[in-house]
Amino acid sequence: MPELPEVEFARTVLDEAARGKVVAEVRLTHPSLERCLPAAHRAALVGRRVVGVERRGKHQLLHLDDGSALHVHFRMAGDWVVGRAGDPVPRHARAHILFDDGTRVALVDPRALCTVSLHATPDSALPALGPEATDLTLTPEALRAALVRRRGPIKPVLLDQRVVAGLGNIYAAEALWHARISPLAPAASLGRARLARLIEGMRLTLAEAAEGSGRYIRDESTGRFNVYGREGEPCPRCGAAIRRVVQAGRSTYYCPRCQKT
Repeated sequence: MPELPEVEFARTVLDEAARGKVVAEVRLTHPSLERCLPAAHRAALVGRRVVGVERRGKHQLLHLDDGSALHVHFRMAGDWVVGRAGDPVPRHARAHILFDDGTRVALVDPRALCTVSLHATPDSALPALGPEATDLTLTPEALRAALVRRRGPIKPVLLDQRVVAGLGNIYAAEALWHARISPLAPAASLGRARLARLIEGMRLTLAEAAEGSGRYIRDESTGRFNVYGREGEPCPRCGAAIRRVVQAGRSTYYCPRCQKT
């Protein structure tokens, strides 16, 4: 699933392709998108110039010259493919935006879960979001306040975008490994020292991810990650066998020896 580093990479691709250009046409190729971007909204996009593309958490906002914003969320498997108007249609393309210079950006998604919607203002497009891991307002005290009433295990709590925006299943597991915290530890039980390690672990994980290719490829998981996707393999820190458990319907990977509750 695209998380903050992958969505940021996609944002840069889209910004380079679309900034300063005028929308000539918007086409949808999957019925699910008709509900969130009806014909009237697609017509309203035509003639609008893209001022820039912003990312907030896992959300992308195409800022338009009339102050409105096109909101895009990749969900589980979305991505952008940039080409020209006459190019073959990419496989699994769900929407196309064509610009006045012949550029075409296609929103591709094998699972057809992505969403696209037009909003009068950028802020009205977004749900409630917590700070990102790199935000200086995310201090141990601030994170403690967000977790104080959370009795469940820390790993699923980190997936709540109201707690930390942009973090997902993969990088939450990696951040907990860096912080030496068990994903099973009750969120409310974490004291200031461990929360400081967790924040540092999140920042280190995202920095490492930013140095990668920009996209998560499942076949590369054992080479890119310390614990994610590596059940039964030795922990790169202590050598113990990495375990996998299911939390809130998602796979969690961790080292039972060096990640403590």
